[in-house]
Amino acid sequence: MSATSAAPAGATSGTPARRPGIVLAVILVTQLMVILDATVVNIAMPHIQQALHFSPSSLSWVQNAYALAFGGLLLLGARAGDLLGRRRVFLTGVSVFTLASLLGGLAPNAELLLAARVLQGIGGAIAAPAALTLLMLTYREGPERMKALGYYSLISSGGGSVGLVLGGMLTDWASWRWGLFINVPIGVALILTARQVLTETEPETGRFDVAGAVTSTLGITSLVYGFIRVAEKGWTATEVLVAFAAGVVLLVSFVLIERRVSHPIVPLRLFRSATRTASYLTMLLIVGTMFGMFFFLTQYLQGVLGLKPFAAGLAFLPLTGLLFAQSRVVPKLIARIDGAKLMLIGSTLVTLGTIWLTRLDSHSTYLHDVVGPLLLFGAGAGMIFIPLVGRAISGVAPEDSGAASGMLNVVQQVGGALGLGILVTIFGTASRNSTSTIPREVLVDGVHAAFVGSLVYAAVSLAMIVFTVQPWKWFRGAPEPVETPAVVDSHV
Repeated sequence: MSATSAAPAGATSGTPARRPGIVLAVILVTQLMVILDATVVNIAMPHIQQALHFSPSSLSWVQNAYALAFGGLLLLGARAGDLLGRRRVFLTGVSVFTLASLLGGLAPNAELLLAARVLQGIGGAIAAPAALTLLMLTYREGPERMKALGYYSLISSGGGSVGLVLGGMLTDWASWRWGLFINVPIGVALILTARQVLTETEPETGRFDVAGAVTSTLGITSLVYGFIRVAEKGWTATEVLVAFAAGVVLLVSFVLIERRVSHPIVPLRLFRSATRTASYLTMLLIVGTMFGMFFFLTQYLQGVLGLKPFAAGLAFLPLTGLLFAQSRVVPKLIARIDGAKLMLIGSTLVTLGTIWLTRLDSHSTYLHDVVGPLLLFGAGAGMIFIPLVGRAISGVAPEDSGAASGMLNVVQQVGGALGLGILVTIFGTASRNSTSTIPREVLVDGVHAAFVGSLVYAAVSLAMIVFTVQPWKWFRGAPEPVETPAVVDSHV
């Protein structure tokens, strides 16, 4: 592959990338490691709950602590690479992530595990944006760069579902702690290799929007915390009301800050486009649906169907296989079929899959009642994400392109955390109100209610796509613009 680091702004002019193939491998392994950790502990949730004495509702924080820190600080991490140099920031992020993985694997109690997950999210938010920028600096524009971006997109879109399989294998064959320990030797190898093959970029001038990053992250965290505590304390509990009030105040403060600062972490002009705003909201809902499916179907497979962790991880292979296949097929389809039509078909498939999941009960079987929904989810999600990303970044001014792409990644992570937080509330309420005294039946009641909540997400996202793309115009011959994103960075 031909490589250079001279083209994009901020590169060290005229300095060729050393061993571009190894650089690409470093970046892809880093991206896979960061994406995997969003789901690799999912399969191990029952074991983590038993070992560290989590309550059923607080268990979701094992996933949400990572997602919130990762999503909330992604934009700040991208800005750090601009101002401090991408190689330096990349090495710092991978180092923090590796150390946090070690601490998480050694955690003797729930509090320390959650702290380690937050630290992992911080490390991921620092490393991931720098890794993508370094990839862009390494390869010339043209076929070689697009080939590299294709590998990157494949890792990004399929890595989360691979994490489910890997997490099950490690939990069953060793311990849930190895879902975290495995990052340590990989991280050390990445650091040693990156120091040899990556070249530094020249820092830019500017300021950090720390206030914006802090208020947005803490605001979303407060809302998620409030929803999760509702499951145990009820809507009128003081800590729940304080959490919701703090979340609203912090998010309002965030908007006011972004209107005044010279270098906002989220330029509010991005939301002037109704299509782009609708794309962000649709992504938030779709990812909330997917995270809910991952989390509660994992509970169902192990708690009701009695599958071991490795078997439960393998149970997601129909979804994983279709996501990988779609990541290769859909870009070719977009050249011939309107992206809007693919989005509409994909959202319909996801909604049908969610309806199917609401029919699960204590007598359901994997082959008859689970494989079908997984196939619908895999096919549908694969059709949605690529054209949806295209709509979200289409028409963005060059100076806002990084912020628009970063905002899409933030929406994915926050959508998963906030969506799961709401579903956990629904799950906890239904479990508490169950008329059964059999734990297995109580779990079924909670999971059923959670999937009904997921169905609301899926139905609203389908409605938003319908009203955004306005399919009735197709019959009058109105053309739908085709938008093909340069980079598809999907964390589901």
